[in-house]
Amino acid sequence: MTATRPPVRVASAALYDRTAARASRAVLAGYSTSFGLGTRLLGARARRDIEAVYALVRIADEVVDTRGGDDAAALLDELEAQTSRAMASGYSTNLVVHAFARTARRTGIGPAEVDPFFASMRADLTVRVHDRESYLRYVYGSAEVVGLMCLQVFLNADRSPGEPVRRPDAATVDGARALGAAFQKINFLRDLGADAGELGRLYFPGVGPDGPTDAQLAAILGEIGDDLARARAALPRLPRRARAAVAATLALYDTLLADLAATPPERVLATRVRVGTPRKLVVLARTLAGEAADAVLTRGSAGAGARDGRDDGGAA
Repeated sequence: MTATRPPVRVASAALYDRTAARASRAVLAGYSTSFGLGTRLLGARARRDIEAVYALVRIADEVVDTRGGDDAAALLDELEAQTSRAMASGYSTNLVVHAFARTARRTGIGPAEVDPFFASMRADLTVRVHDRESYLRYVYGSAEVVGLMCLQVFLNADRSPGEPVRRPDAATVDGARALGAAFQKINFLRDLGADAGELGRLYFPGVGPDGPTDAQLAAILGEIGDDLARARAALPRLPRRARAAVAATLALYDTLLADLAATPPERVLATRVRVGTPRKLVVLARTLAGEAADAVLTRGSAGAGARDGRDDGGAA
């Protein structure tokens, strides 16, 4: 006879899972409007998984940025240990970790993404001034692997039980990494004053506590622009709803980048550039309209191809 879990325990486990998911959703709602707007375009399963990824990342960031202090390293070590155990077992007494572990196990997120992330968080406790090598390593661990986690969610949100985990091709990986890098570098620019003045951190190589020169700012903006272009090139490779969500978030960060480019270097250091909610909604609506128009054109092309005996423009 095959042993089964009693119905009460099954229901209690499901309630715990739902409670963990709500905890992650609360973290996202409390900390990010831009990211939150983008997730609303996802299906329910993908949205819960992205909320779980964001919540773990945010909690770790809070340990090193907000908590800080002599015990921050120990707290971060414990969070990483909790995450590792939960990814192996599927359970944690920490609701945010529990939600993340369930997502990781279902979507194929593993140590290849999680370990570099915690390494970058740990660097925030000891590294104050970055050179080019440590900067690239930090951006990879703090942001690019988060893009890869999100990509695993997008690819596997509708995966059936028993179906192998879907893995991206190289071009889609490059786009996900570039997206994470661009978002991180824009946030570095927006937080220049706080990072240098309050946390004593200088992320951009060669940029001192007085902020970037005109030439340095132009180079940073150009680097971010290249990252965004790489991310945009990979958009068509994403599932439809993920493509719309990422396109909307990309558009918001495009707006931030344009505002930063129009801000004098001395003001970049003194002011955190923001996009107000009304502008965010306009950008979101414009992006959705564009995605809808592209979808209509794609369906029309596919229909024409079928009538002509072709499949997506290729030979029959």
